[in-house]
Amino acid sequence: MRLFISVFAALIVSVFTALPASAADKVVLMLNWYVYGEHAPFYYGKAKGIYAAENIDLEIQEGRGSGATTQAVAAKTANFGYVDVPTMMRAAVKGAPVIATGVLLQTSPMSVMGLVEKNIRKPEDIKGKTVAITPGDSMSQIWPLFLKKTALKESDFTTVAGDAQTKLNAVINGQADLLLGYVMDQSMKIKDAIGKDVYPIKFADYGINLVSSGIVANTDYIKANADVVKRFMSATTKAVEAAEKDPKGAAQSILDANPKGGKIDTLTQGFELTIPLYRTAETRDERPFQVTDRNMTDTVNLMVEYGGLDAKAKDNPKAFYTNEYLPK
Repeated sequence: MRLFISVFAALIVSVFTALPASAADKVVLMLNWYVYGEHAPFYYGKAKGIYAAENIDLEIQEGRGSGATTQAVAAKTANFGYVDVPTMMRAAVKGAPVIATGVLLQTSPMSVMGLVEKNIRKPEDIKGKTVAITPGDSMSQIWPLFLKKTALKESDFTTVAGDAQTKLNAVINGQADLLLGYVMDQSMKIKDAIGKDVYPIKFADYGINLVSSGIVANTDYIKANADVVKRFMSATTKAVEAAEKDPKGAAQSILDANPKGGKIDTLTQGFELTIPLYRTAETRDERPFQVTDRNMTDTVNLMVEYGGLDAKAKDNPKAFYTNEYLPK
């Protein structure tokens, strides 16, 4: 009998050993733009096995703008997107089946920035200068609110317009003193190009409280794959927390995956400039992505007034986000 039990047990072990391991869930995350320092946590989480530990096989794809990434998620050609949440709201209010499953940047990175050597440090210093903008982008839409908050008038300065690269070139070549940009993005591109530091006048410092980047997913995908969404958000939360503790290592993970993704110093600095945007005074003790109802409601209200968001969005701000799939 003992022999029989031993043989039977050995057979059971051999059967289970022979069974293939459960395949990891393939997940595609599309970024908002070409890779830069803000994206470090995703690459770091993949490199450190944080996604694999949640049984997720993560593929990271570069994007071509938050609008295009939101469309890809709505069409289910990407499982998740990392996008500007107010941009996603514009699509959702028109019927796109998308929602934010976590808001990472809860303080706006928007700013008007110029070279440090120009000594433009406060709104008053903008008078008489030339500002480069990209008409129709998120920053140009909120720019009138910044002017209102700081008692500036459009007649106080000269405006030049162009696409994203033209705007950068205008400051690099001295055709403009300032541009509208994100503190951790355009400033680093300028430094990469000419090796000079940039000083940003942050919109958030003047009472403009908008959320920015977050994770979005298709609502139908969420319903059909709730467990995958929970595991993805758990892994992404852990990846952000780990990257915060190792900024240079997180930046290096970008270059390890994409050797042409930038320079280590500016990728690191760009990520370090991103970290303070993760939390507000209300969420400073919370884990990443835990956005408050107040922050989202304020964002919806500002976007309706200044950002071209349909007024019906104010009827139900909670339609644009959920914290349900975040780890506690």
